Amino acid sequence: MNILENDKIKLRAPEPEDIDTIYNLENNSNFWDIADSNEPLSKYLIKSYIAYANKTIYEKKQQRLMIDLKEEKKTIGCIDLYNFEPIHQRAGVGIFIDEMYQKKGFAFSTLTILKNYVKNYLHLHQLYSYIPTDNEASIRLFKKANFQEVGILKEWIKTYGNQYKDVFIFAFLF
Repeated sequence: MNILENDKIKLRAPEPEDIDTIYNLENNSNFWDIADSNEPLSKYLIKSYIAYANKTIYEKKQQRLMIDLKEEKKTIGCIDLYNFEPIHQRAGVGIFIDEMYQKKGFAFSTLTILKNYVKNYLHLHQLYSYIPTDNEASIRLFKKANFQEVGILKEWIKTYGNQYKDVFIFAFLF
């Protein structure tokens, strides 16, 4: 079995056919607060991003992997490595699972596969994630995946309506 899969899901690089999936995700304003974005992206820009995916993580300092259900041959989300630091052997991680497929263990399986990949192939020492303190589902997920809460950033995220949210920092050390 491939290092980027288990019996139910497979992680893979984005393909041109993923433009609509990525477009819908990136342009959902409900996620802009946690994604450090506040503007829509064009399909042209997303197409350019996918074309840029031929660069290595060492060149672009990030990597997006699409999450596919193997049996259904359906893409249900993506997982991102960001702020990749090869010298310090760490990267941030963010995950999105389509609402229809949440609470079914797919996010946990995805994190498990990703942890194995980054440990054995990217040789990372640490993964981390910033999670808003009110995002209970993500907090449960990362705790279940053995990430530890290591800090809190006060009023870290400015939300729509000029409010601020605190953010937990979760880390996993290999």
